[in-house]
Amino acid sequence: MKKVLCFVLSVLMVFSFAACGAKASAPTDANVYKIGICNYVDDASLNQIVDNIENQLAAIGKEKGVTFDIRYDNCNADANVLSQIIANFIAEDVDLMVGVATPVAMAMQAATEGIDIPVIFAAVSDPVGAGLVDSLETPGSNLTGTSDYLDTNAILNLIFAADADADCIGLMYDLGQDSSKKPIEDAKLYLDQKGVAYKEYTGSNVDEMILAAQSAVADGIDALFTPTDNTVMTAELSIYETLQAAGIPHYAGANSFALNGAFLGYGVDYANLGVETANLVSQVLVDGASPATLAVMTFDNGTATVNTQICEALGLDMDTVCAAFTPYCTQIVEITTAEDFE
Repeated sequence: MKKVLCFVLSVLMVFSFAACGAKASAPTDANVYKIGICNYVDDASLNQIVDNIENQLAAIGKEKGVTFDIRYDNCNADANVLSQIIANFIAEDVDLMVGVATPVAMAMQAATEGIDIPVIFAAVSDPVGAGLVDSLETPGSNLTGTSDYLDTNAILNLIFAADADADCIGLMYDLGQDSSKKPIEDAKLYLDQKGVAYKEYTGSNVDEMILAAQSAVADGIDALFTPTDNTVMTAELSIYETLQAAGIPHYAGANSFALNGAFLGYGVDYANLGVETANLVSQVLVDGASPATLAVMTFDNGTATVNTQICEALGLDMDTVCAAFTPYCTQIVEITTAEDFE
């Protein structure tokens, strides 16, 4: 009888320890959210977005008593790497994905069909045109986010405000960048209506953009326009001196271009865009909002960022430039060439 009793007690103790072990390994904090963030490429604009997403989530975490467990990766414009990163996020059972730039957002959309993982995108220029959402007001699926829609006409207005006699404009972009398609179409329409000639220069990597810049110089264009194109942005530090030496001002669709040596960047404040992207993440995870009904955020893109070093090198007077640009901008910001924002 004693042996039987000892056996029973032993079994009970084993189950007791097993139960304790199971309890210890189970999640104990429901206020921890796993987030997978994927960046498209390493450039000043997109890195600025990521930095501000992470900083704002940390601030929200302290304010609301939650923790955002962030897993960050960069696919460096490689579709195969991008697919693997997203697969890893899914395998890690993240609560939400953040896709920085249009190609990442589109890949996340495809990968999460039928999977209960919301996606917040950042810096998608044309979410409706890319097929990510039904409308900006009512996205309609598991995606919403922030758009860096570019007012192309506003940038071209600046070109002619600075040089009313410009008669040939270069258009530099990557044919494979979805974010460039609509702005380039808009630029062609604007220039056709104005009766100004234009030439196109394209490439799919830094080396090809260097050759494109050299071709633009050889053709003697008066100014060069680039939308929010990540391939050109990545190449900017490699091409700005060529354009500067030839006296060609480069007008582009983000302040990071000016930071990396373009004459002017015009568009949204990417730091603020990153903050608002993080706020959308919080609304979905912490507040329980549905991406399907959470409107895509757009921004006033009336800020012109002028590189004062390039301005001087081009022989332009900054006071004169500011006077010419003021009617077309909400504000003018001065910057000097650097690799990244401080």
